[in-house]
Amino acid sequence: MINKSTLAIILGGGQGSRLAPLTESRSKPAVPIAGKYRLVDIPISNCINSDIKRMFVLTQFNSASLNQHIKNTYHFSHFSTAFVDILAAEQTPDNPTWFQGTADAVRQCMQHFMNHDFDYALILSGDQLYQMDFNEMIKAHEKSGASISIATLPVDDKDAPDFGILKTDSENFITSFIEKPSAELLPNWTSDVSEESKAEGKLYLASMGIYIFNRDLLVELMKNPDTKDFGKEIIPQAIGKHKILSYQYEGYWTDIGNIDSFFEANLGLTDDIPKFNLFDNSSKIYTRARVLPPSKITGASTVDKSVVAEGCIINGTTIEHSVIGIRSRIDFGTTVINSYLMGNDYYQNLEEIRNNNLHNIANIGIGERCFINNTIVDKNCRIGNDVRLNGGKHLEDINTDLYTIKDGIIVVKKGAVLPDGFTV
Repeated sequence: MINKSTLAIILGGGQGSRLAPLTESRSKPAVPIAGKYRLVDIPISNCINSDIKRMFVLTQFNSASLNQHIKNTYHFSHFSTAFVDILAAEQTPDNPTWFQGTADAVRQCMQHFMNHDFDYALILSGDQLYQMDFNEMIKAHEKSGASISIATLPVDDKDAPDFGILKTDSENFITSFIEKPSAELLPNWTSDVSEESKAEGKLYLASMGIYIFNRDLLVELMKNPDTKDFGKEIIPQAIGKHKILSYQYEGYWTDIGNIDSFFEANLGLTDDIPKFNLFDNSSKIYTRARVLPPSKITGASTVDKSVVAEGCIINGTTIEHSVIGIRSRIDFGTTVINSYLMGNDYYQNLEEIRNNNLHNIANIGIGERCFINNTIVDKNCRIGNDVRLNGGKHLEDINTDLYTIKDGIIVVKKGAVLPDGFTV
């Protein structure tokens, strides 16, 4: 079944500098999450679960790995109208510049959207973690007679300055909007939220960057080349001119904006009952179907409160409160605590491993007797024996060729080689 009234437009995001170094060689939506997925799998899966199966993904920066992932993952029947198509930023005689913002990205791709029949454009971000039934939002949009709907989330005074904050009338139509208000302005921006949200101090309604536009209005708004961004220009300028509904969502949602939020979101998956439920039959997360063996755990290994993806080889290791990605190899005597190992893209054969051992070359994976704490290890890293990576607030922010430290979190860069005895 396909929702024929709605076309989904997933924004691939900008340069993603706050998520560096994870975005040095890939776009934000291509960053691996939960050991086996990519961030872009989240909005695409939400769409599929909502029977919205016509999707465009707009990309610009470091898009090669994202394009490859989507091409290899999302295949529909030849007899279906379903698709996930990539639209990369391109320079044309009419558009000589790259995407200048979220609205400008949509504007530059309008010719491709208009080749399809749709009543509503569902505009999503490619770098958020949540599970939402978009059908409920579409029903609310239709019932209210709105021209635009914005998904909103109650937030507290700590988070509010990072979002667009809005106020509504008694019918949930938005009456005013402010982008990233300063702390002193917040007392004037409280909203009517649920009792549960009030108890948690979440008194402000924040835009989640999830929009529904009626087709005709979107076409009209995109005619103005001076408006570059939805949050900063399109939405504020539309208030008072069009009916804009606030669709209040109170489930789990997080914006993967920086290393700290990315790290917290991944480790949160190890909770006994995680806020983001990977084991939900009705809200499955789809990704590339890999032909991998089950994970193998040998020796006196201890794995507690952790998520281990398929294809891993874990030998005599202690793993606590960590996420272990696909094809990870961890050797004897190593301890991994409060960390995310993204895993590897391929296996080394036994002959290569023997040759590396003979010449004291680190193999792909984690060596023997290592200690890894508060660390993200990007893909395809070679970490030698007796390496000690002990992240924490005692460390100052720094960026080197091999690793970055942000907010006490050590991030080992993709493909980095850390020799025996390396210490941070």
